[in-house]
Amino acid sequence: MLLVIGTFDVIQGIVALLKREVYLVGDNGLVLTNSFTVWGWSLLLWGIVIVLAGLSLFGGGGFGRWFALIAVVVNLVGQFAWFPAYPLWSLVVILLSVAVLWALTVGWRDAKGDLA
Repeated sequence: MLLVIGTFDVIQGIVALLKREVYLVGDNGLVLTNSFTVWGWSLLLWGIVIVLAGLSLFGGGGFGRWFALIAVVVNLVGQFAWFPAYPLWSLVVILLSVAVLWALTVGWRDAKGDLA
């Protein structure tokens, strides 16, 4: 799922860089900045970090789990900030992130058993 979330972030970043009119922003703009270039590059790079976090989970070790937990929490906060620009897409990523958080915390023993 983290690979999917990372891919969504990369796509969001590319769209923000190349086709800004897709995103609807009200009078107040985005939460942190009105620059779609900054958001585009941030989402693009963060999407790559999320994909790396997803790949680190395949080892089943503690480092990959903690790296993924931190990455998905940061991504979750970032998606709430991005929410005014494209609510539906952000909502999908937020829901997927919550599912990943559940899997990395409550469901970790079952998932780790499946990797072995």
